Amino acid sequence: GDALPLQRFPPSSKQPVPASYTAACRPHKLPARPLLRPAKVCQAGDAYTREQFKPQPTRDLEKEKRRLQNILATGEDEVEDKVKQVLIQKKEEKIAEPDRFEELMNEIQDRREFLSEMEALGQGRKYQGIILTEISQKLHEMEIIDKKRSEEMRKITTKAFPVGNKSNLQD
Repeated sequence: GDALPLQRFPPSSKQPVPASYTAACRPHKLPARPLLRPAKVCQAGDAYTREQFKPQPTRDLEKEKRRLQNILATGEDEVEDKVKQVLIQKKEEKIAEPDRFEELMNEIQDRREFLSEMEALGQGRKYQGIILTEISQKLHEMEIIDKKRSEEMRKITTKAFPVGNKSNLQD
């Protein structure tokens, strides 16, 4: 339980000294003169060489001239207009809405399949009221869509084939 001794005793010559022990315990000495490399050695290395210029691809000057001529002549940039028109056409194609009537039919079919699966699992009573209510709501929405479509068809047919006196048709 005593304190450790303050002095280190050198190892005896009989015991081998590990190499890591001697290197780690020695005090680190700084050299007398700072280690500077001579200028010739620095210049001989790659430190003073510049990177060579590597040209990047250039823009098409003829295309730029035509674009500028078009802007000055018409006041509009034709290239951008074409790009905008293409983007607008693509958006319109993507936005093409699927038929709501078809969506409703698919939703009703999904609900019927779900109800049959639940009945197979013995949970049919639990979901039957909810599913039948949802199906009736979908059917009501389908009826509204059908009425609107039939009115639109009547308007189109009356414009295309005006109803007039039958005497005009017989003459």
